[in-house]
Order: sequence, then C-alpha cells, then structure tokens
Amino acid sequence: MTSNRPKLLDLFCGAGGAAMGYHRAGFDVIGVDIKPQPRYPFTFIQGDALNPPVDIKVFDVIHASPPCQAWVTLAALHKQAEYPDLIKPTRELLVDTNKPYIIENVPTAPLDNPIMLCGTMFNLRVVRHRIFESNPVIWFAPATCCHWLKVVKLGRYPDKDKHFISVTGHFSGVKYAQEAMDIDWMGQKDLSQAIPPAYTEWIGRQLREVIHQ
Repeated sequence: MTSNRPKLLDLFCGAGGAAMGYHRAGFDVIGVDIKPQPRYPFTFIQGDALNPPVDIKVFDVIHASPPCQAWVTLAALHKQAEYPDLIKPTRELLVDTNKPYIIENVPTAPLDNPIMLCGTMFNLRVVRHRIFESNPVIWFAPATCCHWLKVVKLGRYPDKDKHFISVTGHFSGVKYAQEAMDIDWMGQKDLSQAIPPAYTEWIGRQLREVIHQ
C-alpha cells in the first residue's frame, strides 16, 4: 500500500536525530550520507549529499545538515582550510530544486534569517543551540531558552536532578545524554553530533500545514 505521508529527503543525515523528528511529525524519510550510518532508523542510501543518488523530484521537502566543523568555536584552534564550507553549495542545490527546504547548523554558521532552537524550549535537559534556515520562512520558536539548571562541565558525570548536559566531545553519562536528548539508539559519538528529534518534529508539524499534507 502506498503511503500518503509526505516524503522528506534527509541530506547529511548522520545517525538520524533530525529524521526521527520529521517521522514523528508525519513524514516518510529517506537519509543520504557519504559515510555508512548503521544506526539510521529509516531508509538509508550511502552517497554524496551534494549529488544525491535519488530522484529529488519525488520528495515534498528536503532537509540538510551540512558538516558544522568550519563554524564551531573549536575551529579557531585549527586551520579553517581543513574544514570546507558546505553551506553555500548546499543552499544552491536546495534552491535549484524549487522544493521547501531546511538547512540546520550551529549558531555561528552563516545561515539566512535562521530560527534558533534549544533543548530547554522542549523541556529537555540538554543545552544544544542549533539554527535553521528555511524556505518558506514559516516557523517560530515554541518558547525562549530557560537554562535554569547548571550545565555540567565536560568530563564530569551529570546529576539529572541538578544539571543540564552539553552533549559534546567525549562526555560522561551516555545513558543520561540519551534520555536528555530523547535519542535511545545512538552511542556517544553519534549523540555528540545529533540534534534532538523534538526540534524537527516542531518544524515538521508546521511544514505539514504549508504543504497541506
């Protein structure tokens, strides 16, 4: 039986944090990444996200999370040339499709008129700021950030009653990070790069209203 759910292409998909949110919002999702993603929870195709090995025309919406290393704070400690800027070519690809699209990245990335989301906006115990560029621009944040708990320092084990967690690098407390981000299928490495599904579920529900499906 053919699904009547709208179809979403998830480029630079990683292990599927964004994908799960869109799935919960009512999309059928296919992910593309140049690296194998054995933990990806939906249909996965290995390939170059900038030259997708699928027919883009069959998708209703395209999401892209190009690598953020060129824009993270730690990049200042390394040569910027080591990290290519993939946002511009990603945007060019998505604009050319004439499909609704979303680009996700870190707050310092050069996105156009982005919205910023944080785990605290969704009652999650993770402080993870991410920005989202979209066309059409249709959404708004569900709330403002509310960092009412101390963010646990890296290398220390968090107390879920006293701390938010910042899921970066080789952090302590993988199980708590899974609970805090609402992601139970990823390990430490994937969690450190993922976004909580709540972010894209919020966006996806608004997208459904725009595409009328």
